[in-house]
Amino acid sequence: MTAFSKQLSFRWSDLDPNFHVRHSAYYDFGAQHRIEILESLGLTMKAFQIHHFGPILFREECVFRKELKLSDVITMHTTISKMTADASRWSIVHEFKNTDEQVCATITVDGAWMDTQLRKLINPVPQLAIDAMNKIPRSDSFVAL
Repeated sequence: MTAFSKQLSFRWSDLDPNFHVRHSAYYDFGAQHRIEILESLGLTMKAFQIHHFGPILFREECVFRKELKLSDVITMHTTISKMTADASRWSIVHEFKNTDEQVCATITVDGAWMDTQLRKLINPVPQLAIDAMNKIPRSDSFVAL
């Protein structure tokens, strides 16, 4: 299974008045990485438009363990920690690790798929979403829902 990792590059605008990465920047990095992963697996913006569906989040939480500064070298690792067999509900985890492999922060999101015309959860989930979600690596503590 392909590993989904990305080295982050912090910008001046990612910092807060305390000169460390502002809390909301973590969420921005997680959201961007999720979309990049989905795009790489064929779930492009065009595919979402054609099939009238897209991902939605019910919960997004970050646990901060170590502050990040502008010059830090951080790699974000993304896995699935929970998912139903039909990929209708899922949890994705992003771990921000430094060069010593210490976890500096962890974002967890719980989500599902929404019909963008009906504005309701999808049932059943399109096969292309099931196929894509099954290609994302599972966390060591993966739970089948």
